[in-house]
Amino acid sequence: MENPMIFVRIATINDIKYVDEIIQETESSAIARGSGISKRSPESLAQKIRDEKAVIAVTTAGEWVGFAYFEIWENGNFISNSGLIVSPKFRKTGVARAIKDRIFRMSRRRYPNAKIFSITSGIAIMKMNTQLGFEPVTFAEITKDASFWEGCKSCVNYDILEGKKKCNCLCTAMLFDPEKVQREQELSMPVESYQRYLSKTN
Repeated sequence: MENPMIFVRIATINDIKYVDEIIQETESSAIARGSGISKRSPESLAQKIRDEKAVIAVTTAGEWVGFAYFEIWENGNFISNSGLIVSPKFRKTGVARAIKDRIFRMSRRRYPNAKIFSITSGIAIMKMNTQLGFEPVTFAEITKDASFWEGCKSCVNYDILEGKKKCNCLCTAMLFDPEKVQREQELSMPVESYQRYLSKTN
């Protein structure tokens, strides 16, 4: 296969045509991994695209490559980065990382004070999250919004989640806390650099 040029960008209404393919591949990949996943309806993904909450990767020929989206919880206190999926023929090309970076930067730019979380059972996504500054946390440290947990009902592992009273499940919760990251950066600064930082912020 030739190496086509791939564009990673904010999804537009013209990309709604890819929704069925995205959902089919997401479900197929979960089955192949033997993992559970919260199922998304075509209407819900189409709405994410209309609301400019999604990132898509496509080739110059218009072939779908990958997708991810974010959602807002508790009036912007929490943002979830979800639904990262890449077409099998384009995996191990770096496009998953490019999509992950883009959706994370979108979340940070639009909601700079929000805590960003991701729930996953995939090792590759955990590694990407760690590189971006996410840390593993308990479910108690992410959103309490009932609508978020309602989405888990379509997962095959929902009984496990319920049995553990939503304290944990087979997925790992990871959190990016901007305040904590900033404090850690400040503590790791050399004294002179920290003094210059304070002079700019005061």
